[in-house]
This record gives sequence, C-alpha cells and structure tokens, in this order.
Amino acid sequence: MIPGELVRLRPMELSDAEALWRWNGDPEVMRWMQDGYRQTLARVTASLAERARNSYQDVLYGVEARADARLVGLVRLHGAEPETGIAEIDVYLGEKDAWGQGYAKDAMRTMCRYGFQQMRLHRIQLTVVTENHAAVHLYRTLGFVQEGRLRQVFRRDGEWYDMFTMGLLEGELR
Repeated sequence: MIPGELVRLRPMELSDAEALWRWNGDPEVMRWMQDGYRQTLARVTASLAERARNSYQDVLYGVEARADARLVGLVRLHGAEPETGIAEIDVYLGEKDAWGQGYAKDAMRTMCRYGFQQMRLHRIQLTVVTENHAAVHLYRTLGFVQEGRLRQVFRRDGEWYDMFTMGLLEGELR
C-alpha cells in the first residue's frame, strides 16, 4: 500500500472487477475517456486475472478512500523506461459520489511522488481532452504544464475534440 492523505493506493484484486465493469459502463464516468467496446463482467474479471504483475514499465493501483477503505478509482503509470526516466499517468474515479472530494488530486500527487522517488522518474506526462475542464484544472494545480495540443483526436457523441499534452518534471510537483 502507498499511503496518501485521503487515499491509499493498493494493487488491484479480482474482487475489483465488478466495480471496474460498473464504472466502464457508466457514460458519465467514461465521458472524456477512451472507453473502447463494452466488455462483460466475465471478460473484465479475466483481464484482471491475466494482467501481468506490476513492474517498472506498468504500475496499476486501485485508489481506496482511507475513510472507509472503499475502492473509488484507479491510477496507472505506464510506458516507463529506465533509460529515459519518462512515464505516462492515467487516473479516474469511478464512484461519482467521490468526485470533488480531493481523492483524484491526492491519488495523482501520491502516484507522482512514487514515480519520482521510488521509480526515479524524471518526467511524468499525460493527455487530456481539452473540454475536460475539471481534469485540466486538477493537473495544472499539481504542476503539470501544457506542452502541446493534438487537434481533433478524440471523438464523442459525433463531435471531434482536441487533447492537451501535459508534462510534469521532477521537482515541479505541488
């Protein structure tokens, strides 16, 4: 477990499959995420069972609220290479009643600290749909800097949206 102030990051369990399946089926949760095709609960469970162990290249943790030990989301560092010291980060909260409570901010901060301190990363980067204002604000609050704009690369409800590329260097985390 990796403790934060409001959350604990913990390895995903097979018992988390039902929550993932439910979150991935919620259009409001998935609004600004690449959601692919809907999977059955059995397929989500099998994916968790087949998933390789956490490694330097790919670390996935469940975001658990410390107050009640409830799984509220997940956070992942992936694509890490020791030669470059760069990784990508993804986060989402699937429990909508956990939105606006500071859990995503704490999960991101905790995972970035882990990446910089334990994994010895130099840079953590992400992409975010420009219209996902809450996420863009969160990332900027943590110190991520907008570095570029990918034009019309995300499609939702028949419309194309741009995405920002954002980066955070070691020592910039707030």
